[in-house]
Amino acid sequence: MFADLHLHSNFSDGTYTPEEVAMHAQRHDLRVLSLTDHDTVEGCERMSAACEKRGIEFVPGSELTAELNQNELHLIGYFLDTEHAELLEAMAKFQNVRQNRIHEMVARLNKLSIPLCPEAVFEIANCRSPGRPHVGRALVQAGFCKTLDEAFERFLKKHRPAWVPKFKISATDAIALIHRAGGVAVMAHPGLNRSDDLIPELAEAGLDGLECYHTKHPPSTVEHYLELAEQYEFLVTGGSDCHGMNKGKPLIGTIKLPYQHVRDLKQRADEIRRKYDQVSDRA
Repeated sequence: MFADLHLHSNFSDGTYTPEEVAMHAQRHDLRVLSLTDHDTVEGCERMSAACEKRGIEFVPGSELTAELNQNELHLIGYFLDTEHAELLEAMAKFQNVRQNRIHEMVARLNKLSIPLCPEAVFEIANCRSPGRPHVGRALVQAGFCKTLDEAFERFLKKHRPAWVPKFKISATDAIALIHRAGGVAVMAHPGLNRSDDLIPELAEAGLDGLECYHTKHPPSTVEHYLELAEQYEFLVTGGSDCHGMNKGKPLIGTIKLPYQHVRDLKQRADEIRRKYDQVSDRA
């Protein structure tokens, strides 16, 4: 049995519906999936139903953008309680910031004499967690760019004229929030963040694991993070980071994580829940 624990749907910046994600996963003989949309768990209910229909085990998750010592990193929460009040309240704030960021990016494009309107972006996004890919797709759809890659290269990448900094929760707060929501906190694609020096501090803050297997991690990078996971007694996860057709082709199927790692995640989630249940009982 194999898993893909890093997938996005059209509830954030993916192009597939949760049902389409499950369909493509079944074609690749994946038996466990986690939906990890950015700053939302709204797609989890539909994803859970789609997986149940196809005999696939589902792990509710979400990917949060965090910051430590002015370094951006992404943290995935697994086995989250998708009805946890504090988590939903925090995500509503993150989503509001995302929507405001779209307005700011469009305003910068307008100053470049590109008459794009925010409504065009929100119509394409059709979700509460819009992001840069939606702005890029709007630029392509309106004929201002030929491809999504061109939109990012000309306007949307960091230090390009329409780039706007993203709000980031502190990494220590994000880990604590994930834990309080019953989840396991894992650092996503560490090889892309180039922030190994942060790992000791993250471990001290309670980080549970590293996403060692990722589509953009070559074998040497995978081995490096497997060694760090062993050193810090971290859990090991992996996923394709599939965004549907946003990358030109679907990435689902490129990573197949052995099921033993899912078992380990489940065990840690149980431990975290027991810990917080005991704290609640004593309160």
